[in-house]
Amino acid sequence: MLKKDPLQIIAFQSYGTNSRFYLRGRALEDETIDLEQKGLFKLLINTYKRFESDEVKNVELDLRLPDNTVVKVKTDAHGYFKSEEVLDNLDKLTNKEGWLQVVASYSDVNIKRKITNSNRFPAQVLIPSKTASFGVISDIDDTIMLTGVASILKWRVLVNTFFKGAFKRIPLEGAAEFYNMLHRGVTGEEANPIFYVSHSPWNLYRYLKFFLKTNNFPKGPILLRSMNTIFKKKKGNEKPQKQMEIINILNMYPKLSFILIGDSGEHDADIYIEIAELFPNRILAIYLRCVGHKQKMIRVKGLFDTYKTTPALLVKSSKEAINHARLSGFIK
Repeated sequence: MLKKDPLQIIAFQSYGTNSRFYLRGRALEDETIDLEQKGLFKLLINTYKRFESDEVKNVELDLRLPDNTVVKVKTDAHGYFKSEEVLDNLDKLTNKEGWLQVVASYSDVNIKRKITNSNRFPAQVLIPSKTASFGVISDIDDTIMLTGVASILKWRVLVNTFFKGAFKRIPLEGAAEFYNMLHRGVTGEEANPIFYVSHSPWNLYRYLKFFLKTNNFPKGPILLRSMNTIFKKKKGNEKPQKQMEIINILNMYPKLSFILIGDSGEHDADIYIEIAELFPNRILAIYLRCVGHKQKMIRVKGLFDTYKTTPALLVKSSKEAINHARLSGFIK
């Protein structure tokens, strides 16, 4: 009889407000993935484990807040959970950066499986500080990390995802510095929230979180999508998952303005322009990083040349974006 892997809970860095608790995550078997492992064979094994995850479906979890309030939630058929609760004075439970520390656990302590970490799994919900003057919503692929989304047949995406560890992935030059400047704002102490939104599946969550931390990007909610939605055909006028996530953020914080950052490789220009039209006066600027695909850059340049609602820049380097942000009064 094959030995079963122990159980774990991976809580995704999420976001909420003073009165709204919102946390997502997944209950999985622990495949013991070491993100710092080197060697081609080990990288391939780790990649296989990330995508061949064994979910723990239809199980009840406890989410314990610092004041010992316990929120109950149940995983779905794919092991995912999403908790949305109306709670009071959550900002009184956060640290100075606005992070609410939560402990997730399996409700049934008599479950007939070993549970790692003594059945205590850290979770964090960002409740933006009152000192924040704006928020930042950023893409990941080819915006802060070279993935090759614009490459022919997407071959570079495959090479970078399957054959490179997160510790070896190189951030685009100056990106971390720019994001930290935006996070600190013009006073240097604003704690402006940074949200990372990507088309990547949740299977890459820990990989991307490790990349962001290793390369000194500001900590922020990481919003990805389920594997089962990647191959799902969109209905009628249904918006891309990434666009819906951004709209959710804007609706969550109606009094906060945002800067949108992406690249010229895929559909960021179209998505961001549509969002700026949907939320007039809420988008302070759009920065799109140039990627090496001439036709796509020409198309985006054409879009931006005729778009006057929001400052929209196609930039070749972080330095260009930093200069504009400084002149616009977003950073020191």
